[in-house]
Amino acid sequence: MAYLALYRKYRPQTFDEVRGQDHIVTTLKNQLKAGRIGHAYLFCGTRGTGKTSIAKLFAKAVNCENPVDGSPCGNCPVCRAIDSQISMNVTELDAASNNSVDNIRDIIDSVKYSPTEGHYKVYIIDEVHMLSTSAFNALLKTLEEPPSYVIFILATTEVHKIPITILSRCQRYDFKRITTETIAGCLADLMKAEQIEYEEKALHYIARTGDGSMRDSQSLLDQCIAFYLGQKLTYDKVLEVLGSVDIDVFARLLRCILAQNVDGCMKILDEVMVAGRELGQFVADFAWYLRNLLIAATTDSPEDVLEFSKENMELIIHEAKNVPAETLIRYIRILSELSNRIRYATQKRLLIEIELIKLARPEMQKDNEAILDRIRVLEDKAERGGFAMPAGAASEDLGEAASAAPAVQQIDYEALERALPDDIREIALQWKRIVASVPEEIDKITGAMVLTMKPSERGGKLVLVCSSEIDCMSMTGALERGGETITRIALLRNLIAKVTGKLVDIECESSGGNNNTVVDISKLVKMKIDKID
Repeated sequence: MAYLALYRKYRPQTFDEVRGQDHIVTTLKNQLKAGRIGHAYLFCGTRGTGKTSIAKLFAKAVNCENPVDGSPCGNCPVCRAIDSQISMNVTELDAASNNSVDNIRDIIDSVKYSPTEGHYKVYIIDEVHMLSTSAFNALLKTLEEPPSYVIFILATTEVHKIPITILSRCQRYDFKRITTETIAGCLADLMKAEQIEYEEKALHYIARTGDGSMRDSQSLLDQCIAFYLGQKLTYDKVLEVLGSVDIDVFARLLRCILAQNVDGCMKILDEVMVAGRELGQFVADFAWYLRNLLIAATTDSPEDVLEFSKENMELIIHEAKNVPAETLIRYIRILSELSNRIRYATQKRLLIEIELIKLARPEMQKDNEAILDRIRVLEDKAERGGFAMPAGAASEDLGEAASAAPAVQQIDYEALERALPDDIREIALQWKRIVASVPEEIDKITGAMVLTMKPSERGGKLVLVCSSEIDCMSMTGALERGGETITRIALLRNLIAKVTGKLVDIECESSGGNNNTVVDISKLVKMKIDKID
């Protein structure tokens, strides 16, 4: 006998064997037991969710000579004839390849004749949305008022393409995606029937890859069994056959991206390539991993939404704590766009490398999401002291600044007077002159940033206006100078003190005015000018 694919061999033979569609099975069984059988049904839902299987079961049940609790017995001549596809009572039409008005007219002509055996003639039209407009029109009248012995079952994956005139004549049943746990349980029963050893983790991964489709999951399992025929089916073997990547690899890759480690990203991608993984699947799986992190980061009970083993769930929750939700959304958007482009690309690796660099280096992009990511990077660097400069650099810089202003070189820091509001207004007015008097020292503190000064509206402080929030973050980020922690804005204050002889509290804000950081002299490390000269 020719080999049967697993999804055909283990097609449900009774309603009780149908998994994941209890709401539909219960309704149809109640109709059968009560004799309230409709004349037209519309089964709609994604692929592999059981539409055709339930249609065939229903066709057998309405004609079965000895039904059991609404399900066909499977042993009577009518059931056997339908299973063998030789029954004249059940007609299946694939509308994808038989979508003309002539095909529908053949059905209309055959409707005139009553069944030779059983009670009903059942017409199952699969992918009904593919029928032409004229074919739909030809079907309308017969679908509305067929003979009492005729039942139409229409199945489709794209219900929105079906005319409203057809929809209004049918009882509609929406098939749900089957949960990963349900599919994994079905696959486990199938493996036991086939007497093949397996790891539960392997079946769970296949079920998740099936994306809610029982048929797709069974086909993937068939492929894995064939590749490792006669061997125990393990998680690693499933990854090998499906060209997929383990969750640990995605965790490593995300850490490299967050650390702006482009070399690490490229090495991981090279590992994936050497292992023979399919790159399109790699991108899709990485986006799915980030989606799981986003859910874990934004929901109170991710265990109720995500379907993972306890070990992987702990890893997901731990990793989600390290990434802002806004950053994850940006990454998912970039990967989703990449997934669409990579499908037909000839240089898949090149495209992936470019996008990984974009993820790791947000400064290369100018959109709002990238700017938020750049701020995150600066915050991380500030927390880790990432703005640290070589030992002695501070004393060098400010030593040169001191030599450029000999009149204030030996000022005692603690003896300086705090600037009054009039002093602050004068410093703001004379800012360009101050910058011109010590240009090199200003450049060493502010770099290429464009800064202006103005008095604070609240009085008593000087406002340093930066051109962007990024520059504000840079000015307030921590620096290691001679073993002590200080900020650029504090160094700038010290330089102003040298030039003017006044202590000034400084606020930092972007030109949008929405990022203020106050430098309070009393809270800074007490430091004399001669210590940093």
